[in-house]
Amino acid sequence: MTALITGASTGIGRDMAVYLSELGYDLIITARDRQKLLELKSSLSTRVKVIVADLSCSENAVKLYNCCKHMNIDLLVNNAGLGVVGEFEKTSLEKEVELINVNVTSLHVLTKLFYKDFKKRNHGMILNVASSAAFYPGPLMAAYYASKNYVLNLSQALRREIKNSKSKVRISVLCPGPVATQFNIRAGVTNSFKPADSASVARYAIDEMLKGRFYIIPTLKMKLVLFGSSFIPADIKSGMVYKIQKNKKPL
Repeated sequence: MTALITGASTGIGRDMAVYLSELGYDLIITARDRQKLLELKSSLSTRVKVIVADLSCSENAVKLYNCCKHMNIDLLVNNAGLGVVGEFEKTSLEKEVELINVNVTSLHVLTKLFYKDFKKRNHGMILNVASSAAFYPGPLMAAYYASKNYVLNLSQALRREIKNSKSKVRISVLCPGPVATQFNIRAGVTNSFKPADSASVARYAIDEMLKGRFYIIPTLKMKLVLFGSSFIPADIKSGMVYKIQKNKKPL
């Protein structure tokens, strides 16, 4: 079994690579930081191929697919992601376009291309990493929240197409709350409340995916929060998120 993981140099992606290697998967790991990828490779017991790729350029997603399409990928983990924090008129358009390219466009490209291969083989798994943010409007992180809603809706649509076609391809979507990773450091803020442990989230996500679970939501607290959110009007939810984001402190 072989898994391709984007955003594998740190955080959830790195921890998924560690766990999948423990489960016996050969790996293709990709991110922008070659040194961190090589350090990860040296710590793993299964075969690992390192591919340095900057997915903020969607053409690199096509190049990544072309590098991997003959490697009999069994599992695609779309984990790479970026965040931008701030009032919409003040945030950098350049950074937001970069975010959209990583979180949406490159994820879409990789999902599309590998999904087509998986359908032909009638075999394969896709794990898309979204966020609890996918269920809310996101003032002060508008582009990020919107991007994760795209990931969730794309995954939901593919789930229905797979079910109706009676294909054996499987898709799952991970929607964690705050996780202790480099994400907030790159975004330039601290969490407003205690984040979950990255390794625990990664292992839980892989275990649930292998069980065939579609919605993967770590922790009972977050399950209750997201269930309750379905009964709250969007305007109220946006007010709640605004207060949460406002309470985040700059690094």
